[in-house]
Amino acid sequence: MSFDAVARIRRFNRAVTSEVGALDHSFLGRGRPLGSARVLNAIGHGRGDVGEVRDYLRLDSGLMSRLLRGLEEEGLVETVASAADARRRIARLTAAGNREFQAYETISNERAEALIERHPQKEALLAAMDLVATALCRDRIAIEAVDPRGAAARGCLEQYYAELARRFEHGFEVSRSRDPEAADMIAPRGAFLIALSDGLPLGCVGLKGNGGAIGEVKRLWVAPSARGLGLARRLMQEAEAVARSLGMARLRLDTNRALPEARRLYETSGWTEIPRFNDDPYPDAFFEKRL
Repeated sequence: MSFDAVARIRRFNRAVTSEVGALDHSFLGRGRPLGSARVLNAIGHGRGDVGEVRDYLRLDSGLMSRLLRGLEEEGLVETVASAADARRRIARLTAAGNREFQAYETISNERAEALIERHPQKEALLAAMDLVATALCRDRIAIEAVDPRGAAARGCLEQYYAELARRFEHGFEVSRSRDPEAADMIAPRGAFLIALSDGLPLGCVGLKGNGGAIGEVKRLWVAPSARGLGLARRLMQEAEAVARSLGMARLRLDTNRALPEARRLYETSGWTEIPRFNDDPYPDAFFEKRL
């Protein structure tokens, strides 16, 4: 890596540190430093297990204990033993803690909106932020099964359909495709998987089933900011694992010549090209894999 590249990264780090107020004794003017505010934020967003909060924020045990103790002394947090395991501690916000959490949320949202508004290339700025955040958190991307009718799944599919419309020679209309029924992508028939980075979806894949031995992989998509990290392969591997758990012995999928990277993925992960198996007007290549 060149010195210029290193200098650019370090300038970026200094700019972020200054912008977010990481060195302020009173983060966002609320009277406590960033570390305490981040612990409060994690608990407010539903991470109650103290060990989970520590791992999420990547804090050592000593620092986590000091930050939590400070929040307890302020009357913002209380901790109790877990009902399931007395060795584990569960943290929860008090009424005062919830008010402080909401105050942080409001100020943080306002500052984020102000940052976007003062930049003339808003979408480019957001895309750059997505790319950096994904690079920094690439080892913490989780894959979860969700309802394909939920907001996270719909958000992924809308971006997927928009990309197909841009890349296909004659565009793409989901109403003309063989769009799978949501019920066919919910256990025990199938599954809909999304890749999540700190709660934000980065990719998806659907597993369509009918209760039989043959399933179909649908709607594989990865956000531009996460491409090149092996996420599509991870999603496919997870879909195959779920298919085996549901008793499927063979999977099929289709694709289009406008998506050469998808074809390369299938060809290098054990899929075999087969004759057309459906009447969908968009695909021109069809694959199968025995599990």
